[in-house]
Amino acid sequence: MPSLHPRAALFDATEADAAMLPVCDHYAGVEARMIRSLELQAEMGPVFDVTLDNEDGAPVGGEVEQAHRIVGLLAGGLNRHDRVGVRLLPATHPQFEAVATIVLRSPRAPAYLMLPKPQGLAEVERAAQAVDALGGAAVPLHALIETHGALREVFAIAAHPRIESLSFGLMDFVSAHRGAIPHGAMSAAGQFEHPLVVRAKLEIAAACHAHAKVPSHSVVTEFKDEKAVQAAAEAACRRLGYTRMWSIHPAQIRPIVDAFAPTTAEVDQAIEIITAAQAADWAPIRHHHRGQEQLHDRASYRYFWRVIERAHRTSFHGGPHLPAELRQAWFP
Repeated sequence: MPSLHPRAALFDATEADAAMLPVCDHYAGVEARMIRSLELQAEMGPVFDVTLDNEDGAPVGGEVEQAHRIVGLLAGGLNRHDRVGVRLLPATHPQFEAVATIVLRSPRAPAYLMLPKPQGLAEVERAAQAVDALGGAAVPLHALIETHGALREVFAIAAHPRIESLSFGLMDFVSAHRGAIPHGAMSAAGQFEHPLVVRAKLEIAAACHAHAKVPSHSVVTEFKDEKAVQAAAEAACRRLGYTRMWSIHPAQIRPIVDAFAPTTAEVDQAIEIITAAQAADWAPIRHHHRGQEQLHDRASYRYFWRVIERAHRTSFHGGPHLPAELRQAWFP
């Protein structure tokens, strides 16, 4: 088998180095729920991230105490996969620097830091400079796009070298329209129907893909309705181009991972094409699929390799598995 790895053959340096994050980002802020989330991650494996919430998860006035709780969990034995991030306070909050200082002094660094409610690129830059000055230059930054200013500058924010992922903040975005968008647009189904909400989602996804960043989809508040969660996750993944989604309840994690996992048939087809392409030193090939002969080259190889990467990221949960020899060759 040729030694050239698919990433090296198919992508330039920027795309090859792009982050491959778990497809689910699970948020928790109450101490008991933070502990339960880490226990579940230890059980299921790094198929989802846990974000410990120092913003909405902290009582008003109790942000510093929450930061100390979070550091205890970051450094504790339940953080087995180093896939635990922290949502900080907005950069304009008077306790932003105090909380960031506590978190960044943790004996075990967070996997990423989420920046909520930036009003635009300047605020993202301000937060990034503060984090870097506090010793967090090696910690990736994620940002929530939930204000008019951030959406207006979303391509510039996605281009920022410190940004790894952008998330859509559905509820704050709807609320920012002062009642002009109906409450139903916050629901599992309604958020895929209102034009202003769909426009925002598409802008975020397009900006992320333009700059090799990870677009993360918004929440579903009907946390006990697994069918609604599954349908929203499938729409985010299949229709809007998102590669990651928020969970706000443990019952949402499995439906989200299932929805973002490729089907067995998709994985089988991708493996056939990529192994044939690798054997041909990445020259064009002919491939038979459903009774038709198709021509594939590096343009379509890039798509099928992404299917394989997505299968790898979701297989811990029980999704389609790659053969052991290919997993060892491609994801050692």
